[in-house]
Amino acid sequence: MLSGARPTVTDAHLALGHLPPGLLDGSFALNAAAARNAIVIVPIGATEQHGPHLPSMVDWRCVHEVAHRAARLMNDKTPTVVTPTIPFGMSEHHMSLNGTITLDYATMFAVIRCVVTSAIRHGFKRIFVLNGHGGNTTALQNMIGELTVEHHLPLATGTYWDIAAKSIAKLLEKQKALLHACEAETSMIMAMAPELVNPDELSQMHGPYIPGLSAIPGVNEGVYRWRQLSSRSPIGVIGEAGAANAAKGEKLLTAISADVAEALVNERLWSEPI
Repeated sequence: MLSGARPTVTDAHLALGHLPPGLLDGSFALNAAAARNAIVIVPIGATEQHGPHLPSMVDWRCVHEVAHRAARLMNDKTPTVVTPTIPFGMSEHHMSLNGTITLDYATMFAVIRCVVTSAIRHGFKRIFVLNGHGGNTTALQNMIGELTVEHHLPLATGTYWDIAAKSIAKLLEKQKALLHACEAETSMIMAMAPELVNPDELSQMHGPYIPGLSAIPGVNEGVYRWRQLSSRSPIGVIGEAGAANAAKGEKLLTAISADVAEALVNERLWSEPI
């Protein structure tokens, strides 16, 4: 950019709260992005325990990183705005273990409704709530359904490890999917903030994965029953954190972000009838 030139929405991906350097008039940039039918990404995670070896910010930190990396990739094809990451989610099933802050359904819906509605009032029409916590998934689908009917806009949501399931499976050695405080999540935190991972604990950080909605051995996998996580893993780990490393974490972040970007720039996501 030439010295003294006015920055534009094409100089960098936009983020509410993180505008291109030198851009003093943030409202100008956001108005311009809305006029260009920008996609808005609303990242939401959780603040909850992730075993003895990881901090409680894993879910929101990972989805924050994925959202911003995806936005950089997307901006080559369409202007993209990333809102500040919502750090809390529905984590009642982790409350039996320390380090957890949880929202109830009504509170989380109120937050999502206000954020999405604010973006709509500013002229944005393509809004995607990017989820980084399993306890939010079903609730977000219901919330986005209600808001779609209310606003008559093609709103959407998705959980990043569902969007990138195939890519994640190819990169993991001990697991078939992202679990909890596991090989995948531990690797990504090691790539982003290795000082927050306790390496002395890793060799002991593993918990059994039992397939099915109830995660109860012998119970039909299609049957759901709510359980607290400590009933499944006293240390709050599902998966094999001992297989984690920073190089793997960087590969995961790169692949996941690419898959999210590809999914969101697919025009059919936004153009198909409601």
